[in-house]
Amino acid sequence: MTSFVHNNALRTAWYPVARVSDIADRPFAVRLLAQDLVVWRSADGALVVAPDRCPHREAPLSIGTVTDGELACAYHGWTFGSLGTCVAIPSSGPNAAIPRTAHLPCMHAREQYGLVWVCPGEPAMDIPRVVQDSDPAFRRLNTDVETWATSTPRLVDNFMDFSHFPWVHTGTFGGGQDPIVPKLDIGPLDDDFFGYAYEVDASNPDEAVAVSGSDDDVVHRSMSTGFALPFVVRSTIRYDDGLEHILLLCSTPVDDLNSLFTFVVWRNDDHSTDPEEILKFDRAIGAEDRAMLERVPGTLPLQRTGLVNVQSDKPSVEWRRQFAAILDLK
Repeated sequence: MTSFVHNNALRTAWYPVARVSDIADRPFAVRLLAQDLVVWRSADGALVVAPDRCPHREAPLSIGTVTDGELACAYHGWTFGSLGTCVAIPSSGPNAAIPRTAHLPCMHAREQYGLVWVCPGEPAMDIPRVVQDSDPAFRRLNTDVETWATSTPRLVDNFMDFSHFPWVHTGTFGGGQDPIVPKLDIGPLDDDFFGYAYEVDASNPDEAVAVSGSDDDVVHRSMSTGFALPFVVRSTIRYDDGLEHILLLCSTPVDDLNSLFTFVVWRNDDHSTDPEEILKFDRAIGAEDRAMLERVPGTLPLQRTGLVNVQSDKPSVEWRRQFAAILDLK
C-alpha cells in the first residue's frame, strides 16, 4: 500500500475540513492527515485549529465546551483562548503561573468559498482561485462535508477521468454517451488549474432539467476539468445557451484510506431557482462515484508502473506524475 499522509510536503497545503456553518457554539472535531484536530471560534470570531488533545492528560478537547470564545477541557477544565493560549488552570487557582507547554500549537485556518480550510504547516501555496466567486452574476451553493471510505488519490484520479462516465453514471448523465475518448491536450487552464477542455453530449433526464436549464433529452456541454495540487479538482460546464455550472470538487485526506469530500457549485442562472433542485442531481452523480470508489481497496499506486494506462488516462496520469513529484517519490 502506498502511504502518503505522513509526507511533510502535504503539510504545506490547504485542506477544506468543514463548512463555515459547521463551526457554531461547540468545538468541532475533524481528522486531517491522520491527526485529530479541534476547531472553534475565539471571542473575536476568528477560527482556532489545534490538535484535539489537551496537553495536561490528553483528553480530547472536542468533547469540551466553548464559552465566550474559550474552550474548556472536559477532564480538568483547562481553558484555551485565541491562538490556543492556555488562559486558566482551575486546580492551580486564578493567579498561578501557566507553563509554556500548556499552550496549544495552532494551525493556519481560513474561511473561503463557504468552507473552513486548514494548513497544518507553513503554507507553500494559496487556496486555488475560483473567479466566479466574486462575480455577482454567479451564486454559490455549498453542500455537506461527507466522509468517504476511499483513499483521496483515488478520488482525484476519478474526477480527472471522463472515460468512466458511460459506465458509472448510467443513472444520471452518462447513458448513451460515446465511450470513445478523443485525444486530449493537457496543459494549464489558467494560473491555478492544470487539465483539459472537451466537448460532450450528455443525457438530460427530468432530474437534470434544473441543472441544464433545458428539457431536451440530450444537451451539449463545453467542459474543462483541471486540478490544483494536491487534491482540488475544478469542473466547468457551459451549455449552448450560456448557462455555466462550475464545480469545485474538494477531497481531503482523513488518513491513507479515508477522505472528506464536499463540492461547491457556482451558477449564473436564475437565482430564484431552488438550490436543492440543482444540488440534488449533482449529489446523485457523486453517489455513483462513491458507490464505485468505496469498492476499490487500498490506496492508488503512484509509481509509473503501478497501473496499466491507455490514452484516455492521460489527465489522471499527469496528476499522479505531478503529485508524486511533490512527494519526492522515485
